[in-house]
Amino acid sequence: MAGLRERKKEQTRQRIAAVALRLFAERGFEAVTVNEIAEAAEVAKATLFAYFPSKEALVLGGVAGDDLAGIAAGRPQGQPFLATLRAYFRGLAAAGVPEAELSVLVIRVRVIQDSPALRAAANALLYRQRDALAGALAGEYGQPAAGLIAAQVAASLLTVQESYFQRLLDGVSPADGGRLLARDVELAFDLLEHGISPLERE
Repeated sequence: MAGLRERKKEQTRQRIAAVALRLFAERGFEAVTVNEIAEAAEVAKATLFAYFPSKEALVLGGVAGDDLAGIAAGRPQGQPFLATLRAYFRGLAAAGVPEAELSVLVIRVRVIQDSPALRAAANALLYRQRDALAGALAGEYGQPAAGLIAAQVAASLLTVQESYFQRLLDGVSPADGGRLLARDVELAFDLLEHGISPLERE
């Protein structure tokens, strides 16, 4: 019975998010009210907020969702944290985005790009992600080194992700997008591990 309740709750959550995304894509994030979303999704406003704490959360689920700090802190003893992060993102690139989720992802990216409020909220989430990584590295590297390292890692990964999303928006095929993402992940971590000097010597 508990399993059935959880499935119904997840179905409600997905329905609310899907309705919100459709309205945002049609009219823009700022033009749509929470009341309109709740009415279109056939739920009470209080129910909507029980699933999503803010209007921004309706779109930003998964943004900065990779637990960089947890991955770094939980790595096997003696393994460099960059190697652990590389393996994690290499796996994500290899898995790719399921075909059924691709169109929704493209719409979400476009909605975020078109909204100053959503871009600001996404940046705040990314800052917290970077700050958490700096905290996880502080014991090993001390400050300010941990903060500078975390900033480099976070900026590199954000650039890789932005390039991938832009390719999807430009109509690049999922297969080509995934191949280029895998290439960019390797390049990003090569630069993080070895710096730009090897490129300058080529």
